[in-house]
Amino acid sequence: MENKIAFFVADVPQAKEAYERFLKTHKNYPISEANVAVVLGGDGYLLRTLHRFIAEDIKLPVYGLNRGSMGFLLNDFKEEDLDDRLKSAISFPLFPLKMVAEMASGKTRESYAINEVSLFRESHQVAKICVKIDNRVCLPELVGDGVLVATPAGSTAYNFSAHGPIIPLGSNIMALTPLSPFRPRRWRGALLPHDTVVSFEIKDHQKRPVSAVSDHSEVRNVIKVHVSESREKKFTLLFDPEQNLERRILDEQFVV
Repeated sequence: MENKIAFFVADVPQAKEAYERFLKTHKNYPISEANVAVVLGGDGYLLRTLHRFIAEDIKLPVYGLNRGSMGFLLNDFKEEDLDDRLKSAISFPLFPLKMVAEMASGKTRESYAINEVSLFRESHQVAKICVKIDNRVCLPELVGDGVLVATPAGSTAYNFSAHGPIIPLGSNIMALTPLSPFRPRRWRGALLPHDTVVSFEIKDHQKRPVSAVSDHSEVRNVIKVHVSESREKKFTLLFDPEQNLERRILDEQFVV
C-alpha cells in the first residue's frame, strides 16, 4: 500500500529544515486523505500532536522522527528510505489516561495523559491526599508533595525520576507513585491493573491547595481527581524494528 503521509512539524529550525527536504520526494497529504502521520520534532512535540489527535479524533498511526533532544518516543532521524522504514515499522498500541478533576469552584474538567497524571501541592504546605482504588480507601492520608499515575510509555519519564518502576509495554499495568512522601514514610507506591480507577480526595484543600496535571494540562485547586485508562482513545506508534519502544523500555532499566 502506498504511504500517504501527513507531516506534523515542530516550530524549530531542525524540524522545518527536515520537512523542506522531505517535500522534494514526498507529498504532504491532508489528514483526511493520509494513512500515516510522520512527526518531526521531539518528545514534547509528539505528545502535543497526540493530544491534537485526541481533540480532533484523528486515527492515523504515528511515526516520529527525532528532531528534538531526547527522542525516547521517536525514531532516529534519517532522510533516506522513509517509505521503506514506514513499511517495515513495528506498531505499538498506546492507551492514554483519562483525568476527571473536580475543582473547589464546583466545576469539573476532563483531560487526557499519554505519560502521567500528577497531583502537586500548590503552596509551602504539604499536601494531604486520600487515595482510593476502585472506590475503596487504600491510603487514608498520603502526606507529601503529591502523587502520580503513569502509563507504561510514561513510566520512564517523570515517574522514573520520582523512583517509580519502569513498566514493560503490554503488561496491562499502571504505576501509582508518591512524590516526596513524608507519611507513610516507607510507602513507595503500587502497581495497579490497567482497568483500575484511581481516585484522590484532597484533605484540607483550602489550607493545602493541590493542582492536577495531565501531561501539560493543569487544573488548579482541585478537591477530587479520578484517573482511569481510556481504551477508546487508542494510539498506534510506529518504530523501526531495531529500536522499538518495547526494547527501549527494557534497556532503560539497565542504564547506570
